[in-house]
Amino acid sequence: MSNTIPVSVRLLDREYTVGCAPDEQDGLLAAARLLDARMREIRGNNRMAALDRVAVLAALNFAHEVQQARQQEAKQERELASTLGRMQQLLDSALA
Repeated sequence: MSNTIPVSVRLLDREYTVGCAPDEQDGLLAAARLLDARMREIRGNNRMAALDRVAVLAALNFAHEVQQARQQEAKQERELASTLGRMQQLLDSALA
């Protein structure tokens, strides 16, 4: 079992302690800063917005971005496979 260390992060002025592997601490802190910024953007000037609503909307936005990135990656992989297939056909023709 890997060792974990407690790491404190702040989201919308609330502190949370999360356990993570020592080599993942920088990534966790960067992710927390990104999430905090997104939550602040969603909350805007409405300081009375419910924290759970803001958190769910931020999570939904990130999930949508991940989905879009996956779709773009799949499209690029298909295009690359097609290009490689055409190149292989050209090589086969040239060598025949």
